[in-house]
Amino acid sequence: VFPEELPGLPPDRDVEYRIELIPGTAPISKRPYRMAPDELKELKTQLQEQLDKGFIRPSSSPWGCPALFVEKKDQGGKRLCVDYRPLNVVMVKNKYPLPHIDILLDQLAGPRVFSKIDLRSGYYQIKIREEDVPKTAFSTRYGLYEYLVMSFGLTNAPAFFMYMMNSVFINELDKFVVVFINDILIYSKNEKEHEEHLRIVLTRLREHKLYAKFSKLSFLGHILSEKGGAVDPSKVEDVLNWKQPETVTEIRSFLSLAGYYCHFIKDFSKTAKPMTSLTKKN
Repeated sequence: VFPEELPGLPPDRDVEYRIELIPGTAPISKRPYRMAPDELKELKTQLQEQLDKGFIRPSSSPWGCPALFVEKKDQGGKRLCVDYRPLNVVMVKNKYPLPHIDILLDQLAGPRVFSKIDLRSGYYQIKIREEDVPKTAFSTRYGLYEYLVMSFGLTNAPAFFMYMMNSVFINELDKFVVVFINDILIYSKNEKEHEEHLRIVLTRLREHKLYAKFSKLSFLGHILSEKGGAVDPSKVEDVLNWKQPETVTEIRSFLSLAGYYCHFIKDFSKTAKPMTSLTKKN
């Protein structure tokens, strides 16, 4: 259940990620983005790694979105992604609901023992339906490739992942498990009860051949205790140290971070109104 790396292509499951297109959509193909020499070197490395694991394969698809790198939040370094915006525009949107964070946190008031498990590279543990694989094609300096597993940047991916996780833990949800995309939180009244809850969760993961890793105990940016969710002090420090915004984009970024904890701030919308008004046109 806890490998250092995923063993390869995920097994066949009852659920596969599907790409449903708006009727009448023609294939879309975009030229590769330019990359600096160090990025091209990293591109070669990551392409080979994903080829070796079976996550991607060479493609001759009429589709193709450009590859790019994004910074990894925790470990540092760069993650190979695809700018799927042209494809996402023509996809039929999945309306499967994501849970409200406030409601999830309210459930956690009372339990005294918590564990959090993340799925390791969770998206890569879901296969794409074979007939939809060519639609995931991405263009690079070194050719065209396509994903056999669900890739970052695809619309509907979070909703589909949420659907799969809810299906796996349907009997445990809201009893001693809450799930948000690939974060699994187990909560219990005492250590003895927690051991049994962990055993059940790990059994579910093993049954479905899902691979995980234990993580530091914060959940959706909150620190957990028997009193429920509290503000992560590091996030408060980020707000306090935020430089004075000078553009509409910077104001929106600040409000987005501060608004994440609005349920801890009395009359937040009233307090933020002077800044919110600055984001309006004219």
